Amino acid sequence: MTNSPKRKIVTIAEAARLTSDLRAAGKGVALAHGVFDLLHIGHLRHLKLARNHGDALIVSVTADAFVNKGPGRPVFPDGVRAEVLAALNIVDYVVISHHPSSVPMLREIKPTIYVKGAEYADASKDVTGKIVDERRAVEAGGGRIVFTDDIVHSSSSLINQFLDIYDPSLRAYLDTVRSSALFDRIMQGIERIRDFRVLLVGDAIIDEYQYVTPMGKSPKENMIASRFTNREVFAGGVIAAANHVAGFCREVEVITALGDQHSYEDLIRTSLKPNVGLHAFYRAGAPTTRKCRFIDPAYIRKLFEVYFFEDGPLECGVQSEIDRKIEAVAGDFDLVIVTDFGHGLIAPSTIDSLTRSANFLAVNAQSNSANHGYNLVTRYPRADFVCIDAPEARLAVSDAHSPIETVIRDQLARRVRCDRFIVTAGKSGCITYDTNLNDMHHIPAFTKTVVDTVGAGDAFLSVTSPLVAAGMPLDCVGFVGNAVGAIKVGIVGHRSAVEMAPLTKYITALLK
Repeated sequence: MTNSPKRKIVTIAEAARLTSDLRAAGKGVALAHGVFDLLHIGHLRHLKLARNHGDALIVSVTADAFVNKGPGRPVFPDGVRAEVLAALNIVDYVVISHHPSSVPMLREIKPTIYVKGAEYADASKDVTGKIVDERRAVEAGGGRIVFTDDIVHSSSSLINQFLDIYDPSLRAYLDTVRSSALFDRIMQGIERIRDFRVLLVGDAIIDEYQYVTPMGKSPKENMIASRFTNREVFAGGVIAAANHVAGFCREVEVITALGDQHSYEDLIRTSLKPNVGLHAFYRAGAPTTRKCRFIDPAYIRKLFEVYFFEDGPLECGVQSEIDRKIEAVAGDFDLVIVTDFGHGLIAPSTIDSLTRSANFLAVNAQSNSANHGYNLVTRYPRADFVCIDAPEARLAVSDAHSPIETVIRDQLARRVRCDRFIVTAGKSGCITYDTNLNDMHHIPAFTKTVVDTVGAGDAFLSVTSPLVAAGMPLDCVGFVGNAVGAIKVGIVGHRSAVEMAPLTKYITALLK
């Protein structure tokens, strides 16, 4: 063991070797894990108690990319957080964990004792949902988990109270809602939708990312040459939306159409979560819609995209089968979510089936480069919840200049028979409008750190729709939706879905 702070910072592999040597010598190794964004008295007491459980103390910190504490977090980068911890005499080694949870690190290091705070002692109250997996990982390595029992302090509360990490408008908004029991109302709403059965109807899309490095202009042609580096293919559209819902609701079903050529059906089925069922119909002589984006990997900067699709009407027989399927099953679900990308799946007859059969109908009609101006939410004569973005709202009422609040309240609400609207506005957050209460709220965006916007609106729709169906007030729903969007814009493509535990943790950090 060393007393030099910088020499105390080691890799996980080095920590594993050190732990093995210490255990072979009959010594116990304690490990404590956390973000440690702002070191405070609670941390010091926790680490002192942890040190008492072993002959050596290893502290692991979550790498920046995996800190899920809300906008502007972490305040301090992982190298700084590690160096501060290494300066403590009671800490023998520090590692930076580049994993979304501590489980892989625990499996590799195999500490004798894994030390957690008292707030994790009751697994049912763990907002991360990971304490059970952590216990199993520790015990598999021959160790055990213990819980310290001291005054619980919160870095998030101290940062929110004393550090100016938010824009003034966001800080003012959060200061207001922290005193309004918003957190309890949100948690109660999330709990109410756990047993929901949800049907999604919409276009299946394959999102292909071709990562290319621009090399410069071709000397003989008027074009930019690029070098291929990598490729990722995701199941997007209604499939990605279903996976978001599946993290919050018990049972999810999807009705969609695939192409019978280049269907990508194996990818789609393997991408679905276990609680998602697929009812696939097939378009003859066409591929499953695929959007191939060419991307500079340095900043996930999209250069251009190519569509591979057939967006004309489906064959009459196939369309009739889809419509009959919707009419047969929609009434069995708590709600139906429509992700209408305007690629030919949802005909006027399908809209009739949806509006007649759904107990609760949530709709997004998306405008994109393939259908601009043709796929408007006004195609739907009625809905129980409409969630679209601001440009889509303006297109629907042919108004490019009025304040968006006027567009929603005085125009959109008169074109679609619907009680509840949320219009998302990117970096400006979202606006909610309940027509029955004539109640409008603006919720500011929670992050300006955007990695990839693909699928953010679909994630917003997917998680908020069950909450609206469960009766949650729209100001609460908008808060949840903005948190979902903030998490999703940090995910490349559809590498992962928004899950309940990280969302709960994110909301907790915002409202402390």
